[in-house]
Amino acid sequence: MAKEPILSARDVEIQFSLRGRKLTAIRRCSLDLYEGETLAIVGESGSGKSVFTKSFLGMLDANGLITGGSIMYNGIDISKYKTEKEWLTIRGKKIAMVMQDPMTSLNPLKKIGKQIEESIQLQQGLKGEEARAKALKMLNLVGIPDAEKRYNQYPHEFSGGMRQRVVIAIAVACHPQILICDEPTTALDVTIQAQILDLIRNLQSKLHMTVIYITHDLGVVANVADRVAVMYAGQIVEYGLVNEIFYDPWHPYTWALLSSLPQLGIKGEDLPSIEGTPPNLFNVIKGDAFAPRNKQALAIDFVKEPPFFPVSKTHMAKTWYLDPRAPKIEQPETIRRLRETIRARG
Repeated sequence: MAKEPILSARDVEIQFSLRGRKLTAIRRCSLDLYEGETLAIVGESGSGKSVFTKSFLGMLDANGLITGGSIMYNGIDISKYKTEKEWLTIRGKKIAMVMQDPMTSLNPLKKIGKQIEESIQLQQGLKGEEARAKALKMLNLVGIPDAEKRYNQYPHEFSGGMRQRVVIAIAVACHPQILICDEPTTALDVTIQAQILDLIRNLQSKLHMTVIYITHDLGVVANVADRVAVMYAGQIVEYGLVNEIFYDPWHPYTWALLSSLPQLGIKGEDLPSIEGTPPNLFNVIKGDAFAPRNKQALAIDFVKEPPFFPVSKTHMAKTWYLDPRAPKIEQPETIRRLRETIRARG
């Protein structure tokens, strides 16, 4: 029997009111999340990755609203929550988030120990020495040496990697079931990136968390993910196990993303890029949103939105290419090259 998801989003629609107009940032997006897994959500900037996951813990901007669908968590449709009191039963305690820039997440005027304590006091009700002891424990857990001294320092006294560790400590202080990491390594150099990814992986194992990575870095995805969901223009257009997405992708947008990997470049040739721009989400999108940027788009792509077609039991792609009636479309040479690279590495 298949495992039941711990969180199940169905046909979620999110709109923002901007200058009297409605922008549909998330368009009928569905996702299942399973206990203990690492899911990576990938896509270019503006595809809706952060907006979609922020809806899981009530962190949409004031002008944003879930206008359709459901988000089931622990038998409750949390998309119907309206008040901070309701969201505080979930946010931090059950679902927590690590933001991409720790300097905007941390208060520059407050000692980092006190900032960790705030989370502990709010979510667990601990006070005084108990809260302090738990904060020190969290500093040690995320690998910050000399925790007693560091407890009394300010964010500007920490390096970028250490600040990110502090933000992670705040997020996991209450042992959430789901941890959302929004571009957690973007501002860090490669060596520190690897350390932070290892830290999150170790915390996931120790605290039995499910982790969602939001990223555009496919190198990070290959290293950490069990499953991958590819987002474009407010929709998930392909999802599957990480090996399936890298080895046998089928949505043309996934092809374009993978083809732009620097590792697949050939000396003396230009690295492939995705021509054109994403659609204007103020407008109603007809057909496949990626069709105007796809040189191999079918006529139906401009007329009717494709459903999901199965590639395997765990792999689905939202493209007419997989319809039995469609003409045979070959995967690009870069994808075949990637497959050979994966095969060569076993």
